[in-house]
Amino acid sequence: MALLQIQGIEKRFGGLRAVDGASMDVHQGELLGLIGPNGSGKTTLLNVLSGHLPADAGSVSLDGKNVLGLNPTQLTRLGVLRMFQMTRVFNRMTAFDNLVVCGLALGLHEAQAYERAEQLLDELKLSHVMYLDAGQLSGGQRKLLEFGACFMVPPRVALLDEPFAAVHPIMKETMSEFIRRRNAAGQTFVLVSHDMPVVVDLCPRSVCMNAGKVLAEGNTQDVLQSPAVIEAYLGEESEERDHV
Repeated sequence: MALLQIQGIEKRFGGLRAVDGASMDVHQGELLGLIGPNGSGKTTLLNVLSGHLPADAGSVSLDGKNVLGLNPTQLTRLGVLRMFQMTRVFNRMTAFDNLVVCGLALGLHEAQAYERAEQLLDELKLSHVMYLDAGQLSGGQRKLLEFGACFMVPPRVALLDEPFAAVHPIMKETMSEFIRRRNAAGQTFVLVSHDMPVVVDLCPRSVCMNAGKVLAEGNTQDVLQSPAVIEAYLGEESEERDHV
């Protein structure tokens, strides 16, 4: 049985079907890429999976138990953690305290939270800014900080929405290596990214969405070479040119 089973998810905004019957399985210890052109429904699906949006139809099971309809706090306690495309940190708290607060909220004792925060800041190469307010950090550093907050208590499933967007290549490599090490140790990820070289490098299997539907899934290289996927991406590029 898959760790996370997603069946027939639908999400409508008025007459727009942002997610239109999407189904996929995420297996324990998998690093799954979730790709697709802009507006394909990837972020909306993550919002449903993390409890930030209610679904209009479908089901989501974690370890065989229905979790659709639970709120973000309930899902976090079950180990479904979400990193957002737009960075969300406490700007007027230090980087260290940002992580400690997350650890305490997830049930760690104070000493455990302190130790874990120091370990993560070191691993993410943020130790030298640990006592600066998060608002003083660069955009890439804040991204790494939010990323670290997801792992104060290792989640069952980490949902990452464009973690590499607008991040310096050195920080991107730090994050990629962190993901690679955690996945080798058994951590499960769903990675949404437009950075195709990174997806190819990190994700053995990928699902491509377009217009709210699952267009293709399987080996990442095979998915990217699928005629339907190529057409979906080329169609997006053609639309962008038409608007220039």
